[in-house]
This record gives sequence, structure tokens and C-alpha cells, in this order.
Amino acid sequence: MSVGLVAGGHPEVCRAAATLLEQGGNAFDAVVAAGFAAAVAEPTLSSLGGGGFLLARTAAGDATVFDFFVDTPGRGLAAPAVAPHFEPVTIAFPGSDQVFNVGRGSVAVPGCLAGYLHVHERLGCRPLSDVVAPAVGLASGGVVATPMAAALVALLWPIFERAPDTHALFAPHGHPLRVGERLVNPDLAAFLAQLGDDPGHTFHRGAQAEALAADMAAGGGLVTEEDLAAYQVVEREPLALGYRGRRVLTNPAPSFGGSLVALTLGLLEDGGTLPERGSPDHAAALTEAMVETDRLRSGGDVDPRPRVSRGTTHVSVADRYGNAASMTTSNGEASGHLVPGTGILLNNMLGEDDLHPHGFHAAPAGQRVASMMSPTMVLDDGDPRLVVGSGGSKRIRTTIVQVVSAVVDHGVDVREAIEAPRLHWDGEQVQIEPGWAPAAVDALRRRWPVNEWGERNLYFGGAHAVVPAGPGGAGRAAGDPRRGGDAVVVPAG
Repeated sequence: MSVGLVAGGHPEVCRAAATLLEQGGNAFDAVVAAGFAAAVAEPTLSSLGGGGFLLARTAAGDATVFDFFVDTPGRGLAAPAVAPHFEPVTIAFPGSDQVFNVGRGSVAVPGCLAGYLHVHERLGCRPLSDVVAPAVGLASGGVVATPMAAALVALLWPIFERAPDTHALFAPHGHPLRVGERLVNPDLAAFLAQLGDDPGHTFHRGAQAEALAADMAAGGGLVTEEDLAAYQVVEREPLALGYRGRRVLTNPAPSFGGSLVALTLGLLEDGGTLPERGSPDHAAALTEAMVETDRLRSGGDVDPRPRVSRGTTHVSVADRYGNAASMTTSNGEASGHLVPGTGILLNNMLGEDDLHPHGFHAAPAGQRVASMMSPTMVLDDGDPRLVVGSGGSKRIRTTIVQVVSAVVDHGVDVREAIEAPRLHWDGEQVQIEPGWAPAAVDALRRRWPVNEWGERNLYFGGAHAVVPAGPGGAGRAAGDPRRGGDAVVVPAG
């Protein structure tokens, strides 16, 4: 019998959430503790200077999406007042090089810190000092770099090496962080410790806001004190749909990742019972639904708002009381700059050209940026039976669809569903992981171009999920090995 379940992208993040559950906290205390810990342990993916979404469902049956994603900056600025500081940086991904823009002009108005405080105030039950304590300990004592963490620091090193403070943070021994070395962030430890005693100690108001806005103004950034003060967490009703007799909750508009998850699941259900798992017909059915989703989207997606979903991580939590939380957060690739004196890495959500087809900084100030992030739950007889989400940019939606379908359509264990080989239609060809039967791959090749990968890869997402205990059954949790995922089952007693 478990009293709590946690799945996330790093062992220390899961441990932070589990600590709150062991202390009698609820799922919302735990997921917020995980968010703070991720800012320390997964700084290349999540930060208090980034943004995210939390799908919360209480034991009483109330479901809410907390939207604390980033806003476009520039409130109070005259249009020609600032020439945004942009620096193009080439990042060498395994498949190809990609150019991003970093610097202070790439920073959108952060939402994670405001979001965590808002959720804790609304739904938490433990003192904030307890909730931030695991992250304080990690930041002061250091986090040992995992292979995934070291690989991400190396990947993003062209960004981190550009400023003295980020260079010092990510190269404590004079070289980019290596496996087994500790990442220590004393400034962040001090900031969090003070926050635990005073929830008003944020960079949205007061001296911290003044310092951040002054740093932006001096360095070609667009974030103003007015932006920081005006930022609000938005509570939304989840997008709900039926699937095979279950009820699925996910992220609603203005973000559109959830609507694409819903569309693909609807197409799968309209196609009738899915063929045998892993068969050629099963692979074809998944691909057909993905291709049709893209076709329908291309005919109707005219929303000009900027969209961001890179550099992303996820955590899922369920507690002994019947509460559940699914939270996805992102920091983009990071801007290469910190909030002065805090150790908090700022996002670069405005710096990706493929996300701004109408030009950089074309959107008006104060607009909530849209996202592919899709924290999701599957309910059965009104109770959560799967809590899931993923990182992975455009692969978020196809990852979630495949995990949900494996659990619901084929009844497989959540770990097996997550570790199973995936496929993804990228608009031009089927990207497919190894592990599919040769006959299935051949069947796809007869209909579509196929790129068969030689190894399982984080390209295909990072789904971390929990299955709360049902009548007579034990709960289960699983992290995605593609992104260094981990899971903790907190036992009773």
C-alpha cells in the first residue's frame, strides 16, 4: 500500500516531492517542491525564470489548469526605446545544428516562481519553508551531475560560456560540468531560504524586481518592472474529452498541445479498436492519426501568437488523499543570463526563429505565449488512473498519445508503456525508434518516408507518469529513461 507516487526527470526532483509526501504534505506541496528542486537539479530544462503548466485534480473532484507560462515583455516601453540584445548561437544537436537567439532580448516575462507560490497558496497544506527546504539543501550542498545533466550542459555550453556568472555556475572546475561533479548554487540557496520565510521575496516586486529590470534596461532586455508586477497566474478549466469510456483532461487554449492530443486520440477512437500492439496495422493506425492531425492543424492553425515548448521537463504526483498533479515546465534553451544576485537562470523564450514566423518581438506586450506542453490525466469512474506529461517540443503530443493509448487500449503497465519504442510523424517522414518489428517498419515504408533511428533517444520525448492505486490494486510510477527519468513509491507507515 503506497501513500504517494512520484515520477520525474531527475532522482533528486523525485526525492524532493517524496519528502513532502512523507511529511504529510499533499500532491500539490509535493509537485511544487519538485518544481523548486528541478530549478536546481535540472537547470538546463527548468528554472524559476521559465514558465509552465500544472493540471491539478483534488480529491473532491475539482480540476484546474494553472497557466504560469511566460508573457511577452515590453509594458511601458516606447516601441523604438530599446534595441533588443540578441546573440545568435549554434547548438549542435545529434541530428543537425540549430541556431537560437540568446541574450537579454530573448527573455520573456517569467512565470514559474509566481506559479509555484500561487499553487502552494491555493492548494498546499505544508509551510512554504518545508516546501522549499529540499531545493535549498540541493543548491547549497550541490547536485551530482548525471550523464543526462552533463550532456545537456555540454550541448548548451555555447550559451553558458558567454557570461561570467553562467560560466562560473556551469564550469565550477574550469570546464563544462562533467558526470560526477557537483553543481552548487549558493545564491539560489540563499534566495530560496529567504523565500521560505517570506513568500513576498520574489523578483516580481520590490528590490529584486528593480534589480532585474535595471539589468534588462542596461543590457538590451525588454522585461520591465511593469511586466513583472502585472504578471498573473491564470486558472483555466481543463480541456476534457472522452476516450474509450474514460475521461481525459489536458491543457486547454490558448495553448494548443492539449487540443492536438485530443484530436489525435479522437481520430484513434474513430478508427475503431486498435490492432494488435506492435503489429504493422498498429504502427500504421498511429501514423495515420498523426498525419491526419497535422493535415487538420495546417488547415486551421492561424493563431499568430509565439509558441514555445523546448528545454522541457515534467513531474507527475499522486498522494494518499486522492489528489493528483501533472506539471510541465520549460526554460527554452536559457538566455545565458541570471536574475542578478539570485542564481536563477532566465529563459530565452523569445529567441527561436521558427516560433516567431511574423518576426521577433512582433507580438504585443503582455500576451501569454502558447505552448505544446500538455499535462494530462486519464480518469476512470471519476478517479485518476493515469497522470502523465512529457517534454520534447513537437513530440510532446505524440508521446502522450502513445502512452495513453498503450495503457487504455492495450492495458499495459505504465512502465512498459513508457519504455516501448515510439514513432513520430514530423510532417515529412516517420521518425521511428528501434524495437518495432521489421514487418511494421516495412509496412510504414510502403506508405510514407521513414527514418529509422539506431538508438532510443530523448528526441522522442520524456514521459513521466504515475498510476494511482485503484480498488484492490497498488499504485505504480515510471520515469522515462530517454531523459534520465526516475520514480518513487512512498510506502505507507
